[in-house]
Amino acid sequence: MTFLGYFLRRLALVIPTLLGVTIITFTLTYLLPGNPAVVKAGPLVPPEVVAELEKAMGLDQPAWVQYWRYMSGLLSGDLGTSASTGRPVLEDFTQRLPATLELTLASLLIALAIGIPLGVQSAVHRDTAIDHIGRIVGVAGVAMPTFWTGLLAIYVFFYLWGVAPPPLGRLGAGIEPPQAITGLYVVDSLLTGNWTALASALHQLMLPAVILGLSVMAPIARMVRSTMLEILESDYIKAAWAAGIPRRRVIYGDALGNALIPVVTILGLVFGFLMAGNAVVESVFAWPGIGNYAITSLMTKDSGPIQSFVLFVALLYVIVNFVIDIVYGVIDPRIRLE
Repeated sequence: MTFLGYFLRRLALVIPTLLGVTIITFTLTYLLPGNPAVVKAGPLVPPEVVAELEKAMGLDQPAWVQYWRYMSGLLSGDLGTSASTGRPVLEDFTQRLPATLELTLASLLIALAIGIPLGVQSAVHRDTAIDHIGRIVGVAGVAMPTFWTGLLAIYVFFYLWGVAPPPLGRLGAGIEPPQAITGLYVVDSLLTGNWTALASALHQLMLPAVILGLSVMAPIARMVRSTMLEILESDYIKAAWAAGIPRRRVIYGDALGNALIPVVTILGLVFGFLMAGNAVVESVFAWPGIGNYAITSLMTKDSGPIQSFVLFVALLYVIVNFVIDIVYGVIDPRIRLE
């Protein structure tokens, strides 16, 4: 099969997947208890006013009519209006997405900085105390829920020791945001030379990024360990040992360089998981991202943000998997024949 045929076949799978996501998202939101009209009008509004608002919002229409209106809005770029904020959902998303992206990228860097060395040391010292400790640390990062580790970290580092800032957003009290260029406070502070905002942004970012990074560090460490074990037993590595090449060069040059190839393939999935899974961490640390926005909307049954968040996460995963499939097809043409 040609690469174009493989590309089109993979692309054809994206459309029904996204359509199925919209159906599931709308159905779940439709079945949630509560009334969006009451959320928008307020609990003290008379029933007749709520009924008029339901009619204006189209909530009195059959489910299939509401779904068709929802799909028509999506195709035209209209994600609806948030009943909680009174603003278009797309505007709220655009405003909050940089906060989530900044937290995700920082967490991914921490996961790589810890996971790769941990996996290398576990493989080099196989079945020793170092290997066992590495596996325990990796399993613990996945097993402990982020809301618990986040609250524990706040209690220890903020309340007891006072080394962490209050969990109240992206900047400390009284600090003005840097000039908006990318929306990422750390990057914008560097680009504009705003060192006060940079220090505050890094201080606020430190604790939630570490908590989130530890939760995804394990798969990276396990992938590096298993790949390194296989590479260290290969013939060319044994030949390098026999040739007297320095140990550090063999491990961190030849072996690690080849071990990172499969790690790159899971980075997309880890990135997608972080973008979707940081909602709990954002809520614990009052981080003004799209995850916190979705959880707040879920509590009030604000259907527009809920549907948009789920659709965004699904679209992100679909795009990431599509890109990975295409990269696989470029690297290994045999995959095109499957």
